[in-house]
Amino acid sequence: MTIKLVVGLGNPGPRYATHRHNVGIWFLERLAAQHRASFRPEAKLKASLTTITVQNQDIRLLIPNTYMNESGQAVQAAAHFYKYESTEILVVHDELDFAPGTIRFKEGGGHGGHNGLRDIISKLGKQDFARLRIGIGHPGDKALVHNYVLSAPNKSDEKLILDAIDEALCHIDTFTVGDRARAVNALHEKNGK
Repeated sequence: MTIKLVVGLGNPGPRYATHRHNVGIWFLERLAAQHRASFRPEAKLKASLTTITVQNQDIRLLIPNTYMNESGQAVQAAAHFYKYESTEILVVHDELDFAPGTIRFKEGGGHGGHNGLRDIISKLGKQDFARLRIGIGHPGDKALVHNYVLSAPNKSDEKLILDAIDEALCHIDTFTVGDRARAVNALHEKNGK
């Protein structure tokens, strides 16, 4: 199934732009820049949107303009408006369970405690959408998670994250419109199984 909508999760506004929770947006901004595409606000979708073309297929890139725990509003609105199946959606998000520099594609699954995924699953009524999980590391104590995700990584972790994003960008075209298994294997092999 071809991916028709790629969603980058995060919180809106400059206050949050450098935070670990926004690495999904970092990915989408780099993907859009690679295709010389510019995001524009779409009030009806509660999101910013642009379109890229990969192997003659249009793929919409969407950044919700809501806070993370309301991400499902924009995803649901776009899926309804453009008539996308949940299996045609790829959600890019931060992953506490992976060290910085680790990045993985995943098909479906639960929310794993991630509030953005929880809201998307709730609004779509399905959890079979694809994910690109970008490792940000874990602070080591559950009580510290909130402040950890809402703060910027140190310079060495930031470099690991951005390098992993750049590696994933090398495989995103294949994942979205080509041989998905080949893209998964290539990224995971390069990224350390």
